[in-house]
Amino acid sequence: MNLLRAAATISGLTLLSRITGLVRENLTASLFGASALTDAFFVAFRLPNLLRRMFAEGAFSQAFVPMLAHARAQDSPEATRAMVDRVATALFWVLVLVSLAGVLGAPGLVWITASGLARDPAAFDAAVVMTRWMFPYILFISMVALASGILNTWKRFALPAFAPVLLNLSVIGCALLLSRFFDPPVYALAAGVVIGGIAQVAIQIPALHRIGMLPRIGLNVIRAFRDPSTRRLLGQMAPALLAVSVAQISLLINTHVASRLAAGSVSWITYADRLMEFPTALLGVALGTVLLPSLSRADAAGDTDEYSGLLDWGLRLVVLLALPCMVGLSMMAEPLTALLYHYGRFDARSVAMTSLAVVGYSVGLLGLIAIKVLAPGFYARQDVRTPVKIGLFVLAATQGMNLLFVPLFGHAGLALSISIGALVNAGLLFGGLWRRGIYRPLPGWGRYVLQVIAATAAMAAMLAVTVGRFDWIALQAQPLLRIALTLGVIAAAGGVFVAVLVMSGIRPRQLLRRSAD
Repeated sequence: MNLLRAAATISGLTLLSRITGLVRENLTASLFGASALTDAFFVAFRLPNLLRRMFAEGAFSQAFVPMLAHARAQDSPEATRAMVDRVATALFWVLVLVSLAGVLGAPGLVWITASGLARDPAAFDAAVVMTRWMFPYILFISMVALASGILNTWKRFALPAFAPVLLNLSVIGCALLLSRFFDPPVYALAAGVVIGGIAQVAIQIPALHRIGMLPRIGLNVIRAFRDPSTRRLLGQMAPALLAVSVAQISLLINTHVASRLAAGSVSWITYADRLMEFPTALLGVALGTVLLPSLSRADAAGDTDEYSGLLDWGLRLVVLLALPCMVGLSMMAEPLTALLYHYGRFDARSVAMTSLAVVGYSVGLLGLIAIKVLAPGFYARQDVRTPVKIGLFVLAATQGMNLLFVPLFGHAGLALSISIGALVNAGLLFGGLWRRGIYRPLPGWGRYVLQVIAATAAMAAMLAVTVGRFDWIALQAQPLLRIALTLGVIAAAGGVFVAVLVMSGIRPRQLLRRSAD
């Protein structure tokens, strides 16, 4: 299978997901505004969404995909199928209990999450109702994670990458078509989340059936938990949960620090973070998704050359794509921020402050994307503990850097600390793979890096000449012109980058790689 084509497919579908997500957020703001009831929806969705990030899409995927790939490579199809059935059974019934607990304990959960809502009884009650509606979302999305892990292992990448789009479309559709049937209308958003979760599960069932891996949910939970594969999965998930929790703890700390800075700081770093999600998701997530099952299969086969070669291919793409994005984002921070957010009450000062945060985040873009390639180098070997240890060290280091950078740069210092932390994280992961002999760089890296740097420098020179020629704030009065100019500058910069790459001798065929299936 052509891994570059697979990564491009995932990247394109992820872009579609991000675009529909922006439409969803803008529509929510337009239809429901910023009110106590809107706050109630976000509060109600926060906890199941947090559990989704920690459990379904984080710890479970990191632990399950390598285990499944090893089972597929080493065991019979019948044994692999039986293992999937037992894991699915254990996962399903645990999540049923979690969902029931969330439904029954909704008042307490809402109070713990946002006790301030109690000052408005109507908003608090609405948050409780919507929590009860949406808490089963963790069940649906966890089964989606199970299905996606199976399909990715069988190299069916497109459908799992498309599935998140259904959530956005469902929420958009319910907001537009059903809000008038609910009292209050914001309940339509909660209905959209539930329908979106069900749709994501349903769309993957035919694909699982076609490859003969549709899980069969049994009733014997005790037998499922006693199975060695289930216990091994739980053992791998424990440190993976810690790793994901570290990231969430860092986010909470930074939000707390930002809340003590100038008014608007939390919003500025939040908006900047959302902008940074585009390159990290389009590049990093796509590469990580493609690499993890391929690395796991190579490890199961004992093919160390293939394993190292896959990492080398991924890192070359990281350098090729992340380096120009890092420079481009820092130089295009103001135009991109103005294009996405400079509307209504989001004024010129907010554009400037958010742009500073974008610049701070862009410093570490290379590290943020590299982590998505380097961490699977450990996960595929079922070594979750090493990335966790590194993550804990980086968490402490990041907070230490906040003590230095926040007094100097305010909210942008928070972004800068995260960036440098990401670079340190990537460096430590790389060092661990290199020292253990897991990754052995292939020849030609010196020339390759110089070629990419030359192309990036040419692109930067072009941006330096063009970006400053326009008043991106004043162009608010001409939104279509601002869109055209921004896209035109990006296209021109990309054209210069590619042209210099080609002139330096890099050809597309150098980036192609097929998995060794």
